[in-house]
Amino acid sequence: MSRRQPPPSARPSGTDGSDFSYRMVVDSRYTKVAQGKGRLCKLLLAQAAIQVIGVLWLLLLFLQQRGPGQLAVFSVLAGFICLAIGESGRRCNSKNLLRSYTVVASVAAILSLAQIITSNLLLQIRSGSLGAVSSNPEAIENGRLLISVVLQLYTIMTTLTLIGNMSVKRAS
Repeated sequence: MSRRQPPPSARPSGTDGSDFSYRMVVDSRYTKVAQGKGRLCKLLLAQAAIQVIGVLWLLLLFLQQRGPGQLAVFSVLAGFICLAIGESGRRCNSKNLLRSYTVVASVAAILSLAQIITSNLLLQIRSGSLGAVSSNPEAIENGRLLISVVLQLYTIMTTLTLIGNMSVKRAS
């Protein structure tokens, strides 16, 4: 009994592209999830850089013997907790962790806004003494806080979009 073997130069059947109608198509939400996770990774890295600058600011205040306020410490602490939850949720594809990330990120943003509001920088801006503001090192910290709040809000929106794409959409 001899076996039938195709000639060595022949192409196996079904690989000439004629089977395109039978191939599976990747749902667009899977590509959206992959893109969202990539965007979230970049945003979390940017948030981590801003949080490191915040820690350096706190260390500078400690070294100058001008202990930072509790609000500043809680703001930085909430930022790092937020980053840990967000990164673990992104890596594990956990909608629940990403939802809790949005809650903790909102709290961190509120704490940062409260820190900006309680600073005397707003009073200096309102009084019109911009020269004192530009020479004030706390103005740099308030700028960092403002950038942090904007970045956290953008990250929250990205995370909510990612959660929406991760959800199972059922046909009725």
